[in-house]
Amino acid sequence: MSVGEKIKRIRKFRGLTQRELGSRIGFDDNTADVRIAQYESGTRRPKDDLLKKIAAALNVSYRSLCEPCSYSEEDVMYLLFELEEHYMTQIWNLPELDESFNINHAVQIRSPQLEKYITEWKREREKLAHGIISRSEYMEWKLNVTFGK
Repeated sequence: MSVGEKIKRIRKFRGLTQRELGSRIGFDDNTADVRIAQYESGTRRPKDDLLKKIAAALNVSYRSLCEPCSYSEEDVMYLLFELEEHYMTQIWNLPELDESFNINHAVQIRSPQLEKYITEWKREREKLAHGIISRSEYMEWKLNVTFGK
C-alpha cells in the first residue's frame, strides 16, 4: 500500500476531510484539501518532515505511514499489518496445530525479536476475537505500536 493510500485510509478512519487534515498540518485553508488530495492520489509524495507532521495530525506512529524500506523487524511487522488489511491472515503456535490442519506452505523466520513482536500482535488479535477490545481499539494499537521501545 502506498503512502498516499495509507494517509487516505487513516484520514477516513479518523473521520477527517482532506481540508481538515491539511489545515491541521498548517496548509492554507484555500489549498489544504488540494495538497492532501495530491498526496493521497500519489501525484505528490510528502517528504519525511511533512510525513511526520501528517502522522502527528493523524495521531499515529510515523512508521505506520512509511513504506518499508529496510528489513528491520519493525518494518516486517508493519508489512504484516498491511497484509492483514487485504488478506485473511492467521497466526498459530505450532503446538496448537493438529492432524486436521491442512498446511500447504509455511515460512519460518528465525528472529527472536520478530517472534516477540508476533507474539504481541497475536495477543492483541486474541483480545479482539474475544471482545476485550473493539476493532477500532485494535486499529489504534496497530497504528501506534512502537516495537522494541
